[in-house]
Amino acid sequence: MRKIENILNCLINNLNIGIHIVDDDGKTVYYNDVMASIEGLKKEEVLGKKVDEYLKDVNEDSSTIMKCIKSGKKVKDIIQRYSSNRGKKITTINTTIPVTEDNKLIGAIEIAQDMTQFKEVNEKLCKLQSVLKNNQDHYVFSDIVGKSIAMDNAINKAMKASLSNSSVLIYGETGCGKEVFAQSIHYNGIRSNAPFIPINCAAIPSTLLEGMLFGTTKGSFTGAENKKGLFQLAHRGTILLDEVNSMDTYLQTKLLRVLQDGYIRPIGSSKSIEVDVRIIATLNKEPKDLIKEGKLREDFYYRLSVIRIDIPPLRERREDIRVLTDYFIHYYSKLLGKEVKSVDKTVMEKFTNYNWPGNVRELKNVIESAMNMSDGEIELHKEFFESKIIKQENDHILSSYSSSNLSLNEYMMEIEKKIIKRELENQKRNITKTADILGISRQNLQYKIKKYDIE
Repeated sequence: MRKIENILNCLINNLNIGIHIVDDDGKTVYYNDVMASIEGLKKEEVLGKKVDEYLKDVNEDSSTIMKCIKSGKKVKDIIQRYSSNRGKKITTINTTIPVTEDNKLIGAIEIAQDMTQFKEVNEKLCKLQSVLKNNQDHYVFSDIVGKSIAMDNAINKAMKASLSNSSVLIYGETGCGKEVFAQSIHYNGIRSNAPFIPINCAAIPSTLLEGMLFGTTKGSFTGAENKKGLFQLAHRGTILLDEVNSMDTYLQTKLLRVLQDGYIRPIGSSKSIEVDVRIIATLNKEPKDLIKEGKLREDFYYRLSVIRIDIPPLRERREDIRVLTDYFIHYYSKLLGKEVKSVDKTVMEKFTNYNWPGNVRELKNVIESAMNMSDGEIELHKEFFESKIIKQENDHILSSYSSSNLSLNEYMMEIEKKIIKRELENQKRNITKTADILGISRQNLQYKIKKYDIE
């Protein structure tokens, strides 16, 4: 038993969450190092005491741990804002679990996730976004670089969207420039003089995101104050919900109601507030797959995608690679005080053949890296670039054809078969994803799999 106790102590003290255990009277029997760090207290100040004896503004009615003791029920994902006796302001998300023996309550375990610093940073960002909305740099349509037909179509659709108040859904892979499009729609449109507030839904826990979006009322939870949410701050403006599929479906339901009715209700309030906010949402995965996986509500998707804009990946608009390369070289030459004018012919061929999984962002980063390595050159040569781009597997294609006995048609079929097999393996045999990557229909891919007898 002593060994087991030591193992459990080691485990609990090395978790990055606070653990607080009390007996059936609510007196502390265990308090791990992380919990002590969160509340800025020493273990000896807490052991054997109830929460209201060592926390400044927590009483038995507002304490999640005492609520659990009194009710015998689990308390899940509750936001707590309070102060210790030393004045340290704390924000946590708590889950408290009752412990029973022979159907009798013998104590409770509280698990606390520290959100203090996270909350402060997000509140500062929101204030900055509101105060500096008229002074901040932002993107407009002239900042979108590309001459391909696919890109022209996306830009034209976005320009029309900027003159509307309807919700917009922007779909594109990571690094395609979704926020550039979102900002361009806002700042080119009828709401350009009102706030534009971007929210990264993947970076904020839903328990905090709800309060940030809709606001809070005093007393709705421990430490809660009357605070406007982002919908009120963005009144008559635009909110960008980046990676909206990362949001809990419960919150998607609440947002659907806001989109339909134009009203929000702050947490803990019985009063509805009218808001006039345009929503632009982004997704980096195919919506139909997210709906199938249960990560995106279908009704929420249809309400968001009144106007849908698909941004093509860089591999599907290879004619834009040279244009973007020249643009970024000019940009970094000016920024870094260089004299570089272009990349050499060999590098440009490699760029054109490369698939750019990170899209425009990857190309930008690759050129920035190479520019930093250059020293007085007018052209960037292959030694300045990453080997994965320069040493591509298809270098041997022409030379291997000259040594084969196959006709051109047979040789092209062999290459096609190898590409399909490789991409199927990369996509873990998923037909739909493989077809999307190859730019062909699902039926066409299935035909080719059968034709080449690929397992």
